[in-house]
Amino acid sequence: MPASQSRLRIVDVNGVTRVEFLDRNILDEANIQQIGEEIGRVVDGQVQPKLLISFGNVDHLSSAALGTLITLRHKVDAKDGQLRLSDIKPQIHTVFEITKLTRLFHIHETAADALKSFA
Repeated sequence: MPASQSRLRIVDVNGVTRVEFLDRNILDEANIQQIGEEIGRVVDGQVQPKLLISFGNVDHLSSAALGTLITLRHKVDAKDGQLRLSDIKPQIHTVFEITKLTRLFHIHETAADALKSFA
């Protein structure tokens, strides 16, 4: 897949793979599937993945996107890796609270805080 079609910005920060969304709204089923596959390949390519997903650009997130995050969490856990989420805006964080996903994910206020939390 050419980088120009990617819906993500992926960078390595001291051994942690930082993923940022390029889209403000993550609602379209095809885009969500593409995002899940792209992040899934990153996880598959690492022995013990350390993954930080930053939501700094995201204003809206669909329930299908939440399902994809849960799938990614299981993939990371299966490889004894670590997953952190950061920069979640209040309106999206409320959805994480209502769905009790705050219990499933390590959520940090900023990407910098999340980066410090990796062992």
